Amino acid sequence: MGILLRARFAEVGVARCARNPCRRSDPMPDRRWMSVLALCSLACAAVPPAAPEFLPSPETESLGLPFSDAVRVGDVLYLSGQIGVRPGSLELAPGGIRGEARQALENVRAVLERNGSGLDRVFKCTVFLADMADWPAFNEVYVGFFPGPKPARSALGASGLALGGRVEIECLAAAGSPTHGAR
Repeated sequence: MGILLRARFAEVGVARCARNPCRRSDPMPDRRWMSVLALCSLACAAVPPAAPEFLPSPETESLGLPFSDAVRVGDVLYLSGQIGVRPGSLELAPGGIRGEARQALENVRAVLERNGSGLDRVFKCTVFLADMADWPAFNEVYVGFFPGPKPARSALGASGLALGGRVEIECLAAAGSPTHGAR
């Protein structure tokens, strides 16, 4: 960014000289701008990046699973993919794609709420489907969890999901308190 700004300042200086070829009336503004630019660069460099905070749940830890349910970096929660297992178990919810999708989204909601966020703060979802033919049935369940503005979303077919599941959903959400009640 500093290089781009310096190039822009150089352009301005050339334009000024082109307008007033005989004299350059005040060379000081260029020096002042460069000082401001240097101070801004130092201020940006002085802010360290946020350290990741790993947020496993007691259920995940008790099952010995090798991941955290979420990781907070700054103001963003990165959720691990959630499949349609009943809380505290490795048993898939009954009901095929609809039952698993509902349970996976309930699991997403639980992770968000446990970490001070909510479904209304989700801004991106990635959906993995074992069979893309399940797309319409999954969408029927999904819209019930996001009745308002929908998060950005990607979906793809997967040749195998954990525990033989039919769907896995990972989300990114703004950290903090939900602005609306639980859905």
